[in-house]
Amino acid sequence: MDAVSVLPAPEEKAAVVEAMFDRVAPSYERLNHLISGGQDRRWRHRLVRDLALAPGSRVLDLACGTGDLCRDLADLGGHRPVGVDFSAGMLEHAHTDAPLVRGDALRLPVPDAAADGVTCGFALRNFTSLPEFFAECARVLRPGGRFAFLDPARPRFAPFRVGNDLWFHRIVPRIGAALGDAEAYRYLPASTAYLPEPDEMLAMLRRAGFTDLVRRTMMLGAVQLITGSRA
Repeated sequence: MDAVSVLPAPEEKAAVVEAMFDRVAPSYERLNHLISGGQDRRWRHRLVRDLALAPGSRVLDLACGTGDLCRDLADLGGHRPVGVDFSAGMLEHAHTDAPLVRGDALRLPVPDAAADGVTCGFALRNFTSLPEFFAECARVLRPGGRFAFLDPARPRFAPFRVGNDLWFHRIVPRIGAALGDAEAYRYLPASTAYLPEPDEMLAMLRRAGFTDLVRRTMMLGAVQLITGSRA
């Protein structure tokens, strides 16, 4: 089954993704940890470090899921995170002391320039419009505020790319089907097709008003961390 046949039609994407995350919420953190071989914690820790904000900063964690990144922002960075997600199921199963808000990341219930930082972990491909998402992040960040986004990437080196494709597109859906939700874990690998190429992603961020952009890859190029500042 190819990626296109798994992905919802554009007009159905938001509703399909919301329902899917509601379903997988009870097992989401456990399966993420299993599928990443425990590396998800290291990636989040690197995000907190590269966000490079002072303790006590107000950080919006968008598409916060069950709150794993909110916990790290508070525990490792000393920040004051607020989690936002449109999945009621994810918020219901969250394990964090951070305030949580059900909301749309493209239309945040937050005043202009209210946040010191914005984070998002493995959710860029789930938004219906990345330019709108980046523009909304720029709106809620104060001048000089920071963002940090984690998401999958496709390794450039051919042997690593082949291994990553085998794991992510063949084995992960089988693990998800055995331990969770078969449909969801077919969508999640296939949804990387929504992500633009790195140069295009950085160009989108510049157009939204971000500077000091840095793109770092981890896990042999299979994960990308993009950071930058609000102009």
